[in-house]
Amino acid sequence: MCGIFGAFSSGERPVLEDVYLGLYALQHRGQEAAGVAWINGNRNVHSLKGSGLVHLALDQQELSMIDTSCAIGHVRYSTSGGSELTNAQPLTATSSRGAVAIAHNGNLTNANEIKSHLESRGAIFQSRTDTESILHLMAHQPHKTRLDAFVDSLPRLRGAYSLLLVIDDRIVAARDPWGFRPLILGKREDVYYVSSESCALDLVGADIIREVEPGEVIVIDKKGISSLRIPLEVNKQYSCSFEHVYFARPDSMINGRSVYEIRKALGSKLAMRAPCEEADFVTGMPDSGTISAIGFSEESGLPYEKAIVRNRYVGRTFIEPTQRVRELGVKIKLNPIKELIKDKKIVIIDDSIVRGTTCQRMISMIRENGAREVHVRISSPPVRFPCYYGIDTPTREELAAARMNVQQIAQQVGADSLAFLTEEDLLQAIGTDLSKTCTACFTGRYMEGEQQNVMEL
Repeated sequence: MCGIFGAFSSGERPVLEDVYLGLYALQHRGQEAAGVAWINGNRNVHSLKGSGLVHLALDQQELSMIDTSCAIGHVRYSTSGGSELTNAQPLTATSSRGAVAIAHNGNLTNANEIKSHLESRGAIFQSRTDTESILHLMAHQPHKTRLDAFVDSLPRLRGAYSLLLVIDDRIVAARDPWGFRPLILGKREDVYYVSSESCALDLVGADIIREVEPGEVIVIDKKGISSLRIPLEVNKQYSCSFEHVYFARPDSMINGRSVYEIRKALGSKLAMRAPCEEADFVTGMPDSGTISAIGFSEESGLPYEKAIVRNRYVGRTFIEPTQRVRELGVKIKLNPIKELIKDKKIVIIDDSIVRGTTCQRMISMIRENGAREVHVRISSPPVRFPCYYGIDTPTREELAAARMNVQQIAQQVGADSLAFLTEEDLLQAIGTDLSKTCTACFTGRYMEGEQQNVMEL
């Protein structure tokens, strides 16, 4: 899972600082690396990239001094390729016809097939990310304009891709025909923006125009916005349900609906599906279960208490993984409030159980602080299958719900009771149906039977 953000000013205002701020708002979508790419007055593409969080990887003051009206950015959470800086994006490529930069959110399921085909034709790859395949597909069509080469490359891709490119002095955005990952357009005065989520548009003061449609290519230049269609018909759409459950920020809008309201609705559905009337109060796992816990509380009538506190200053690079830290486990990030918990029957809401390790340790900590009973409610169905479309879920043998039934999971994590939402509950809360939604991580129904163009270029 990654985040992408781009800006183009028809009035030639500097936009790189806006891109930096947009990436800052999308930090939850990737913490391994961040980068930006921009075009200068000679139509040359430049880039800066670094490891870690946005404020560590990039220098905001330096970016604010660069005079460019066309730029894109990326925050990386690796699903294809490793976390090495060579895989950080945007990727750039230079040829006799000019330079291109590309940023990608998603995962191509046929990337190995494409790479093997291109290598047989002489392509040499510089990174291990699937995104580089798109640049090589474009390069193998030298008889076409770069925009046409890009658009004609897209039908050869399977899986999830929301893309931003700098081509010449314009930004090009594309969303796969299945609509796996979100992508939204915004505008402030003479500056157009493209973002993975609307929360980044809020930060730069832009108004939402609309979402990029599945199968649409958007071109933004001094003339404004124009639209093309990817020449590929698909059987259904696969908008990721887990974006609503966990990944997107709650202050974002996806498919025209508030993520916050959807998560409250998930909690409400959970209270109806699996009530716990004997409990004294309900609480949420920070921050993934907090909003659903509020919905559960409102529907059930149980009081809501913020009984678990999260240390907000803990990041992935906070401290070296020494033996002492491994022993502390989740205590570094989460701490129950003993005075609230002692002698109480508690309902804990979380968005999902993946391996079950965090839930197990959290319940153990709550019991150590004197809780009488701990009941766990999960605001999504059991995660039984890996995701191949851009969320880095473990292999099936690592997933708790793939190895055990609900009663066995409850026993392993130490819960007095455990319940999940059903797929029907999930879709009703999101306000969609299976013809437009991907639930593969819950059901194993992956994208199948879709036609793709042959590799000949």
